[in-house]
Amino acid sequence: MPEDKELILLIEDEPQMRRFLRITLQSHGYRLVEAATGQEGLAQAATRNPDVMLLDLGLPDLDGLEVTRQLREWTQTPIVIISAREQEQDKVKALDAGADDYLTKPFSAGELMARIRVALRHAARQTAGKQEPVFILQNLRVDLAQRQVFVDEKEVHLTPIEYKLLTVLIRHAGRVITHRQLLHEVWGPAHVNEVQYLRVYMTQLRHKLENDPTRPRFFMNEPGIGYRLKFDPEE
Repeated sequence: MPEDKELILLIEDEPQMRRFLRITLQSHGYRLVEAATGQEGLAQAATRNPDVMLLDLGLPDLDGLEVTRQLREWTQTPIVIISAREQEQDKVKALDAGADDYLTKPFSAGELMARIRVALRHAARQTAGKQEPVFILQNLRVDLAQRQVFVDEKEVHLTPIEYKLLTVLIRHAGRVITHRQLLHEVWGPAHVNEVQYLRVYMTQLRHKLENDPTRPRFFMNEPGIGYRLKFDPEE
Protein backbone atom coordinates (compact mmCIF):
# COMPACT_ATOMS: atom_id res chain seq x y z
CA MET A 1 0.00 0.00 0.00
CA PRO A 2 1.40 3.47 -0.87
CA GLU A 3 3.33 5.07 1.96
CA ASP A 4 1.64 8.44 1.43
CA LYS A 5 -1.77 7.13 2.50
CA GLU A 6 -3.02 8.13 5.94
CA LEU A 7 -2.03 5.83 8.79
CA ILE A 8 -4.71 4.74 11.27
CA LEU A 9 -3.79 3.37 14.70
CA LEU A 10 -6.44 0.95 15.95
CA ILE A 11 -6.36 0.23 19.72
CA GLU A 12 -8.89 -2.56 20.18
CA ASP A 13 -8.71 -5.87 22.06
CA GLU A 14 -11.62 -7.72 20.42
CA PRO A 15 -10.30 -9.85 17.48
CA GLN A 16 -13.59 -9.83 15.55
CA MET A 17 -13.84 -6.02 15.71
CA ARG A 18 -10.20 -5.66 14.69
CA ARG A 19 -10.84 -7.90 11.68
CA PHE A 20 -13.93 -5.89 10.64
CA LEU A 21 -12.08 -2.60 10.96
CA ARG A 22 -8.97 -3.96 9.21
CA ILE A 23 -11.01 -4.99 6.17
CA THR A 24 -13.01 -1.75 6.17
CA LEU A 25 -10.07 0.61 6.56
CA GLN A 26 -7.78 -1.13 4.10
CA SER A 27 -10.56 -1.35 1.50
CA HIS A 28 -10.83 2.44 1.72
CA GLY A 29 -7.12 2.88 1.12
CA TYR A 30 -5.89 3.58 4.67
CA ARG A 31 -2.75 2.09 6.15
CA LEU A 32 -3.30 0.41 9.50
CA VAL A 33 -1.36 -0.49 12.61
CA GLU A 34 -3.06 -2.44 15.41
CA ALA A 35 -2.67 -2.69 19.17
CA ALA A 36 -4.60 -5.00 21.51
CA THR A 37 -3.78 -3.22 24.79
CA GLY A 38 -3.54 0.33 26.04
CA GLN A 39 0.20 0.14 26.70
CA GLU A 40 0.86 -1.26 23.24
CA GLY A 41 -1.30 1.48 21.76
CA LEU A 42 0.64 4.19 23.60
CA ALA A 43 3.90 2.73 22.33
CA GLN A 44 2.62 2.51 18.74
CA ALA A 45 1.35 6.09 18.90
CA ALA A 46 4.79 7.29 19.99
CA THR A 47 6.74 5.35 17.37
CA ARG A 48 4.43 5.28 14.32
CA ASN A 49 3.04 8.84 14.30
CA PRO A 50 -0.48 7.93 13.08
CA ASP A 51 -2.84 10.41 11.42
CA VAL A 52 -5.93 9.23 13.35
CA MET A 53 -6.39 6.91 16.33
CA LEU A 54 -9.41 4.65 16.86
CA LEU A 55 -9.61 3.74 20.53
CA ASP A 56 -11.79 1.28 22.43
CA LEU A 57 -12.51 2.15 26.07
CA GLY A 58 -12.71 -1.41 27.41
CA LEU A 59 -9.08 -2.50 27.13
CA PRO A 60 -7.61 -5.32 29.23
CA ASP A 61 -4.87 -3.28 30.93
CA LEU A 62 -5.62 0.48 30.85
CA ASP A 63 -9.03 2.06 30.58
CA GLY A 64 -9.44 3.97 27.33
CA LEU A 65 -10.02 7.19 29.27
CA GLU A 66 -6.58 6.88 30.82
CA VAL A 67 -5.07 6.14 27.41
CA THR A 68 -6.75 9.29 26.06
CA ARG A 69 -5.39 11.41 28.93
CA GLN A 70 -1.86 10.09 28.46
CA LEU A 71 -1.99 10.69 24.71
CA ARG A 72 -3.20 14.25 25.21
CA GLU A 73 -0.16 14.99 27.33
CA TRP A 74 1.98 15.04 24.20
CA THR A 75 -0.06 14.73 20.98
CA GLN A 76 -3.05 16.40 19.32
CA THR A 77 -3.59 13.58 16.82
CA PRO A 78 -7.37 13.03 16.43
CA ILE A 79 -8.81 10.33 18.71
CA VAL A 80 -12.10 8.70 17.73
CA ILE A 81 -13.55 6.53 20.50
CA ILE A 82 -15.21 3.29 19.37
CA SER A 83 -16.97 1.69 22.32
CA ALA A 84 -19.95 -0.41 23.38
CA ARG A 85 -20.41 1.95 26.35
CA GLU A 86 -23.46 4.01 25.47
CA GLN A 87 -24.16 5.88 28.71
CA GLU A 88 -24.07 9.66 28.39
CA GLN A 89 -21.56 10.03 31.20
CA ASP A 90 -19.11 7.70 29.43
CA LYS A 91 -19.27 9.80 26.27
CA VAL A 92 -18.91 13.07 28.17
CA LYS A 93 -15.91 11.76 30.13
CA ALA A 94 -14.19 10.60 26.94
CA LEU A 95 -14.74 13.90 25.14
CA ASP A 96 -13.69 15.94 28.17
CA ALA A 97 -10.56 13.78 28.47
CA GLY A 98 -9.56 14.91 24.98
CA ALA A 99 -11.25 12.59 22.47
CA ASP A 100 -12.40 14.23 19.25
CA ASP A 101 -15.40 12.01 18.53
CA TYR A 102 -17.33 9.03 19.88
CA LEU A 103 -18.92 6.15 17.98
CA THR A 104 -21.08 3.63 19.81
CA LYS A 105 -20.81 0.00 18.70
CA PRO A 106 -22.26 -1.29 16.48
CA PHE A 107 -21.73 1.36 13.82
CA SER A 108 -21.73 1.28 10.04
CA ALA A 109 -18.62 1.42 7.88
CA GLY A 110 -20.01 4.53 6.18
CA GLU A 111 -20.41 6.40 9.45
CA LEU A 112 -16.89 5.47 10.53
CA MET A 113 -15.40 6.64 7.23
CA ALA A 114 -17.25 9.96 7.49
CA ARG A 115 -15.94 10.54 11.03
CA ILE A 116 -12.38 9.70 9.95
CA ARG A 117 -12.57 12.16 7.04
CA VAL A 118 -13.74 14.89 9.39
CA ALA A 119 -10.96 14.08 11.87
CA LEU A 120 -8.34 14.26 9.11
CA ARG A 121 -9.62 17.62 7.88
CA HIS A 122 -9.67 19.01 11.39
CA ALA A 123 -6.08 17.85 11.93
CA ALA A 124 -5.06 19.45 8.62
CA ARG A 125 -6.53 22.80 9.70
CA GLN A 126 -4.67 22.60 13.01
CA THR A 127 -1.40 21.81 11.20
CA ALA A 128 -1.90 24.75 8.87
CA GLY A 129 -2.12 26.90 11.98
CA LYS A 130 -4.96 29.07 10.79
CA GLN A 131 -8.69 29.01 10.17
CA GLU A 132 -9.86 29.32 6.58
CA PRO A 133 -11.15 32.90 6.09
CA VAL A 134 -14.45 31.71 4.58
CA PHE A 135 -16.41 28.74 5.90
CA ILE A 136 -18.98 27.27 3.49
CA LEU A 137 -21.51 24.58 4.34
CA GLN A 138 -24.18 24.10 1.68
CA ASN A 139 -26.21 27.35 1.68
CA LEU A 140 -24.46 28.72 4.78
CA ARG A 141 -21.41 30.97 4.28
CA VAL A 142 -19.43 32.59 7.08
CA ASP A 143 -16.79 35.21 6.25
CA LEU A 144 -14.63 35.00 9.35
CA ALA A 145 -12.42 37.90 8.33
CA GLN A 146 -15.35 40.26 7.82
CA ARG A 147 -17.50 38.70 10.58
CA GLN A 148 -20.40 38.30 8.16
CA VAL A 149 -22.87 35.41 7.91
CA PHE A 150 -24.96 34.58 4.84
CA VAL A 151 -27.75 32.10 4.17
CA ASP A 152 -28.68 31.72 0.48
CA GLU A 153 -26.45 34.78 -0.15
CA LYS A 154 -28.59 36.93 2.14
CA GLU A 155 -26.78 38.42 5.12
CA VAL A 156 -28.02 37.27 8.53
CA HIS A 157 -27.31 39.44 11.56
CA LEU A 158 -26.17 37.60 14.68
CA THR A 159 -25.70 38.93 18.19
CA PRO A 160 -22.11 38.92 19.53
CA ILE A 161 -22.80 35.80 21.61
CA GLU A 162 -24.48 34.00 18.70
CA TYR A 163 -21.52 34.80 16.45
CA LYS A 164 -18.98 33.66 19.03
CA LEU A 165 -20.88 30.39 19.52
CA LEU A 166 -20.98 29.88 15.75
CA THR A 167 -17.24 30.44 15.36
CA VAL A 168 -16.46 27.94 18.13
CA LEU A 169 -18.63 25.35 16.37
CA ILE A 170 -16.89 26.12 13.08
CA ARG A 171 -13.46 25.76 14.65
CA HIS A 172 -14.45 22.27 15.83
CA ALA A 173 -16.60 21.42 12.78
CA GLY A 174 -17.53 17.76 12.63
CA ARG A 175 -16.58 17.10 16.24
CA VAL A 176 -18.84 16.62 19.22
CA ILE A 177 -18.26 19.42 21.75
CA THR A 178 -19.58 18.91 25.27
CA HIS A 179 -21.85 21.44 26.95
CA ARG A 180 -19.06 22.22 29.39
CA GLN A 181 -16.52 22.88 26.64
CA LEU A 182 -18.86 25.20 24.73
CA LEU A 183 -19.87 27.12 27.83
CA HIS A 184 -16.23 27.55 28.82
CA GLU A 185 -15.18 28.87 25.40
CA VAL A 186 -18.16 31.17 24.83
CA TRP A 187 -19.15 32.39 28.32
CA GLY A 188 -16.06 31.61 30.39
CA PRO A 189 -15.19 29.26 33.27
CA ALA A 190 -17.72 30.80 35.67
CA HIS A 191 -20.61 29.55 33.50
CA VAL A 192 -19.67 25.94 32.69
CA ASN A 193 -22.79 24.59 34.39
CA GLU A 194 -25.28 27.01 32.78
CA VAL A 195 -26.54 24.58 30.14
CA GLN A 196 -29.75 26.55 29.71
CA TYR A 197 -27.73 29.44 28.24
CA LEU A 198 -26.53 27.08 25.56
CA ARG A 199 -29.96 25.69 24.74
CA VAL A 200 -31.39 29.19 24.28
CA TYR A 201 -28.62 30.37 21.96
CA MET A 202 -28.50 27.13 19.95
CA THR A 203 -32.24 27.51 19.36
CA GLN A 204 -31.65 31.08 18.16
CA LEU A 205 -28.87 29.96 15.80
CA ARG A 206 -31.10 27.28 14.32
CA HIS A 207 -33.93 29.75 13.74
CA LYS A 208 -31.58 32.15 11.97
CA LEU A 209 -29.40 29.71 9.99
CA GLU A 210 -31.38 26.50 9.38
CA ASN A 211 -34.02 26.19 6.66
CA ASP A 212 -36.18 24.19 9.08
CA PRO A 213 -35.18 24.75 12.74
CA THR A 214 -37.27 21.74 13.83
CA ARG A 215 -35.24 19.45 11.54
CA PRO A 216 -31.71 20.86 11.69
CA ARG A 217 -29.16 19.90 9.05
CA PHE A 218 -26.13 21.64 10.58
CA PHE A 219 -26.48 22.19 14.32
CA MET A 220 -26.90 18.70 15.72
CA ASN A 221 -27.81 17.94 19.31
CA GLU A 222 -26.00 15.06 21.02
CA PRO A 223 -28.51 14.43 23.85
CA GLY A 224 -27.03 14.84 27.30
CA ILE A 225 -23.56 15.45 25.84
CA GLY A 226 -23.29 18.56 23.70
CA TYR A 227 -23.53 19.73 20.10
CA ARG A 228 -21.88 19.07 16.74
CA LEU A 229 -21.73 21.20 13.62
CA LYS A 230 -22.33 18.51 11.01
CA PHE A 231 -19.69 18.99 8.37
CA ASP A 232 -18.79 16.38 5.79
CA PRO A 233 -19.21 17.43 2.16
CA GLU A 234 -18.64 13.83 1.04
CA GLU A 235 -21.65 12.43 2.96
